[in-house]
Amino acid sequence: MEQLIVGLLQVALIVFIVRAVLSWFRISGDSPFYPVARTVTKITEPVLSPLRRVIPPLGGIDLSILAVIIAINYLLVPIVRSAL
Repeated sequence: MEQLIVGLLQVALIVFIVRAVLSWFRISGDSPFYPVARTVTKITEPVLSPLRRVIPPLGGIDLSILAVIIAINYLLVPIVRSAL
């Protein structure tokens, strides 16, 4: 069970990191990366949208993604340590 939770959290972490990296680029509708960007946005937006109401952008930088990545890591560490 712990392995499943760790695996899901790691996949979520990767998806949020991909979202952060994709936010650095302008991806138009005719770009080959557009389907990936759209899918990642659909997956991550339900988590990020409520956080943006609490954590406003700082100088145009969206800190909600950083907060989620830190939270996932905060959850991963004790689970991985208990599995060892």
